[in-house]
Amino acid sequence: MKTNKFLTLLLALVASIAITSCVEDDDFSIPSDLGEEENIALQNILAGIADGTIDEVSIAELKAMYDSDPNNDGDNDDAIPFQVDTDIVVKGYVSSSDRTGNFYKEIYIQDNFENPTAAIKVIINQTDLYNKYNKGREVYIRLNPPTNSNIPNGLFIGEERTGNNVITIGGGTETDQFGTTVTSLGTAQANSRMFRSTTTMDIVPLNISFDQISDDNIGMFVQIDGVEFPDYLSNENYFDPQEDFDTQRTLQACSGFSYSNFILETSSFSDFKNESLPTGNGSISAIVSKTFDASSLILTLNSTDDVNFDGERCSLLDITDFSEVFNDDFESMSTNATISGNGWTAFAEEGTYNWRALTTTDSGNPGPGNKIASMGAYNSGVTSNITWLISPSIDLDAQDLEFVNFQTSNSFSDDSELELLISTDWDGIEANITSATWTTLPGIIVSDDAYYQDWVDSGLINIGSYSGTAHIAFKYIGGDNSGNNPPNTGTIDGTYEIDNFKVLVQD
Repeated sequence: MKTNKFLTLLLALVASIAITSCVEDDDFSIPSDLGEEENIALQNILAGIADGTIDEVSIAELKAMYDSDPNNDGDNDDAIPFQVDTDIVVKGYVSSSDRTGNFYKEIYIQDNFENPTAAIKVIINQTDLYNKYNKGREVYIRLNPPTNSNIPNGLFIGEERTGNNVITIGGGTETDQFGTTVTSLGTAQANSRMFRSTTTMDIVPLNISFDQISDDNIGMFVQIDGVEFPDYLSNENYFDPQEDFDTQRTLQACSGFSYSNFILETSSFSDFKNESLPTGNGSISAIVSKTFDASSLILTLNSTDDVNFDGERCSLLDITDFSEVFNDDFESMSTNATISGNGWTAFAEEGTYNWRALTTTDSGNPGPGNKIASMGAYNSGVTSNITWLISPSIDLDAQDLEFVNFQTSNSFSDDSELELLISTDWDGIEANITSATWTTLPGIIVSDDAYYQDWVDSGLINIGSYSGTAHIAFKYIGGDNSGNNPPNTGTIDGTYEIDNFKVLVQD
């Protein structure tokens, strides 16, 4: 009888433990403190950083350790993940959440809870990661602690899929016919390398436009305003039941006379997949990511709580309501001379080469025999050429709305850069150009891989949010490095060309 009674009590105790140990996925709370082992490990890391025995690196520095194109052949099919071989730590704040099932065995961390400058992906062979790595949690990752016979050293920095340019922290590598990629951290690796602090911050979304989203934003929590789903998606859900894994829905924003578009992707495993798409206009906050085949940047929701489309739908502008207040096709400029006249300022910040007027032989727009503004560092003989071409002043207070439009082309751009900038505090004096405040504008600039005779339209660039007197600048950054490098290696001496610069204002 005593034995039976003991067994009964033991079984009851086991059942009680089992019941109290189960936590419903939709009923959880973030722990206010951490386990003793995790606390001790984190304290050791912080002490090591303080006394200099452990180096803390930024997310940007960590990502830079991975060379995506070691052969300098223009692609990354030859890239090999980098195994960390020093005792370094990276800190970040969790920007993603798999609570709704829209992420799977992965988290993203960004370098700050607001105004982030870099983010990185971490793949972990676990589900329901939100229970431990909740959004906003401050996390330290020790990538190569001192040798432990039970745990292999040196985590890897690379790509989860060859060529997708989503830089990722992984626990190992694997190689197939496409290349070498990183694999997930196992549970033991994650537990021994990833340590939470007790800090959880509210992640403030980085406010950005569709045109500004780039690979640099992958993993960041961003917000886009003035967004809606197209009319043809009314009565549709986030997920299309005819799809197997993911559904892509177009997002649009009124961008002057046309829409700018982006992709929202939703997983078949998300718990909001059958929710109806909202029909209004507003803001959306999501993680910047990429499609599985890496063909496109996408937005991925943590939750539909981050979709606020309660406003009225936007309306496109009517071109007939606008007129040109400035238009220059550079035909009045002297061929092979520095651009001057018509209010333009050409300024060489570094080097002696400057913007000049040339007669084009291109068969595309504007066509052979027409004049263009051109700048290239080839044969300049100096390693740094920085030159500015600045428009005449634009009075932004004379009307309600203004747009800028132009076309660009390149000739063997060779990694030189062309920036599009606006200033409302430059006083027109050349000596004050570099000390003025210049802000990047989101116009479309011809890409490096465009055919050299093609001309690319900038789109209509809205500058109506600025006030006062403005100047638009094209800033060329390049250099003649051909004498210091093997042929076609590291050169930044390409040429950019501009034509048909216009300023449109609302009548």
